Amino acid sequence: MTHEIYTGSRLEADLTLAGDVVIVGTGAGGGVCAEILARSGFRVVMVEEGAYWTARDFTLREVPSFARFYFEGGVRQTKDKGIGVMQGRAVGGSTTVNWTSSVRTPSQTLRYWTDTYGLKGFTPEAMAPWFEVMEQRLNVHPWTAHNENNALLARGAATLGWRYEALPRNVKDCPGLGYCGLGCPIDAKQSMLVTTIPTALDHGAVLLTRVRADQVDIRGDRVFGITGVALDDRGVRLTGRRVRIDAPFVIVAGAAINSPALLLRSNAPDPYARLGKRTFLQIHNYSIAIMPELVDAYVGAPQSVHSDQFLWRDGVTGRAGYHIEAVGTQPAGTMNFRKSIGPELAQAASQYRRTHILVSQIRDGFSEASPGGTVTLRSDRRGLLDYPITEYIRDGIRSSYLSMAECQFAAGAATVMPANMDAQPYTTWAEARAAIASLSLRSPNTVVNSTHPLGGCAMGEDPHVSVVNSDGWYHHLRNLAVIDGSTFPTSVGVNPGLSIYALAARQATTLVAALGRTVPEEYRVG
Repeated sequence: MTHEIYTGSRLEADLTLAGDVVIVGTGAGGGVCAEILARSGFRVVMVEEGAYWTARDFTLREVPSFARFYFEGGVRQTKDKGIGVMQGRAVGGSTTVNWTSSVRTPSQTLRYWTDTYGLKGFTPEAMAPWFEVMEQRLNVHPWTAHNENNALLARGAATLGWRYEALPRNVKDCPGLGYCGLGCPIDAKQSMLVTTIPTALDHGAVLLTRVRADQVDIRGDRVFGITGVALDDRGVRLTGRRVRIDAPFVIVAGAAINSPALLLRSNAPDPYARLGKRTFLQIHNYSIAIMPELVDAYVGAPQSVHSDQFLWRDGVTGRAGYHIEAVGTQPAGTMNFRKSIGPELAQAASQYRRTHILVSQIRDGFSEASPGGTVTLRSDRRGLLDYPITEYIRDGIRSSYLSMAECQFAAGAATVMPANMDAQPYTTWAEARAAIASLSLRSPNTVVNSTHPLGGCAMGEDPHVSVVNSDGWYHHLRNLAVIDGSTFPTSVGVNPGLSIYALAARQATTLVAALGRTVPEEYRVG
């Protein structure tokens, strides 16, 4: 079957298309929506700023891969440059370059959304069938072939009596190459790139790549499509070609930062100034151990064990809780956690194969002390996130440093050091505990980043405090929905991929029914 695909960098003239629905973004939200709507008989037009990379393009070389497959070359930062934010920019979005961890939204999170923001249809019981649908569609199963990197987390947790379990992954026939973050060269990862988007194309969907959605066409309380700008082959410069897509319904699915930025550029009605507010990062911070034996963390599934021992330790609205996983990075990424130069860098490199790194993900947004950040527009009209690191987050960082160090010593570490330039390698748990208690947590010495930006177009039934309703429909426009992780009212607490897949399946099928079409059988629930 011939697919209708346009590449912005190759357009020789301005382009105008028409469809029933235009979807901005092809990641976890947009990809699922595209398949469901296309299979329901809609003419779907997908708009993607990234390129259409496929398995043959994934060379597994770190530096050029980050430059190609991530927004801003993998170095997108918050306004004060204190936090790195990693978001995929390719057909398939972040699902093309994520680590395949597929965890259901915790029931505590869903109950908090229901009780606090009045969401309808998001109780754990109501969402369970949607998780099951997407787990089946994307071949999600617990991964038990742990490499040594993950086995060390399991051993440390077991020694300390912590809860831990195998992580589910969305893969098929995966040999564990270990380079998931650079794209899968054998299509084992069941990302949107190889699942929902090809199916949508088979059902007549249109795909535009290297096209940045510039504005939604808004007149009164309705939208009429979007306008976009074409990018060059590298995705850096504008070519001067413009794209117009006429459609009676628009789905914004560009993810956190990008989705609120598009609506801000479009001057979307926002009477209560909620666009871009409550953007969360689920901050990641790290602990580096040197083990007596080889770890070779770059081989095998990068994440296959996790512990939620501390995720809800002080209740849902208490102190910052965190989720702990292992990190399987390649050489450049591993050295970047140390920020060392000269002889110290040489020593770190010599210890690379014995290096074990844990990461904690700090859930944010569940407390008044954790309001998240705000997206505004930069001078070039792209999104910019201002996310101050508060005392609430610092408390989570320090507590998780302690937990991760204790776990690594329990697993047999020779030395442990937080990823903090003011820290030194510690040789005992007692030494680490005393030093971390008084460690300075300041930017830029404290290494923090996020691969889980969420929020900015929050769901809720009250338009005074939210952007879209429980079905993802924009409160102040009749025919626009936002369907991606930007609609989460808080962070999730765990890797958000499966949460977004399930949300998108729920919202897209609701939309199909509202527009009078028949939902594909595999996506019917109830």
